[in-house]
Amino acid sequence: MTWQIKAALAAVIAAMAFSAGWVVKGWQASKTIAELRAEQARGQATLAEAARADETETAIKESKHAQDTIYSADRLASLKTGIAVDVRAELARAERLHRDTDSRAATYRAQAQADAVARSDLADKAAALDRKLAEGLGVVASLGGDLRRRDAEVAALCDQVNIERRLSGDDSDQACTAQ
Repeated sequence: MTWQIKAALAAVIAAMAFSAGWVVKGWQASKTIAELRAEQARGQATLAEAARADETETAIKESKHAQDTIYSADRLASLKTGIAVDVRAELARAERLHRDTDSRAATYRAQAQADAVARSDLADKAAALDRKLAEGLGVVASLGGDLRRRDAEVAALCDQVNIERRLSGDDSDQACTAQ
């Protein structure tokens, strides 16, 4: 074989080797690219899963927040309604009391006048009882004097009867005994 054929053959073999190397390198590059793409896809899937989990958690939190907000607003509205009812009732009571002020004042004045009249009546009755007591004490004193005078007169009469009996000589039969 000639050196030209050998050189051509060597060039063909070199080209084939280069070409095979190139194909192997291409395969290795394709494999590396595929691995990188797979890694990137896994990373994107992980990020997508994390984003989905975050969105789910956020949706749950937003739902809970909305429920809590509605509950709080309903509770506040209920409290305000109750407070408003209580305030209206108190205002109505105050208004009724205010309207009845003159009537109550007249009642208080009438009670005070009635009390004054009752006190005056009691004072009059106490004064009358005092007068009756004084009159009664006078009657008792007078009757007591009359009773003592009668007792003195009875004693004097007994003595006189006894004196008369002694004069007639009958000492045994005394009308009264000396006290």
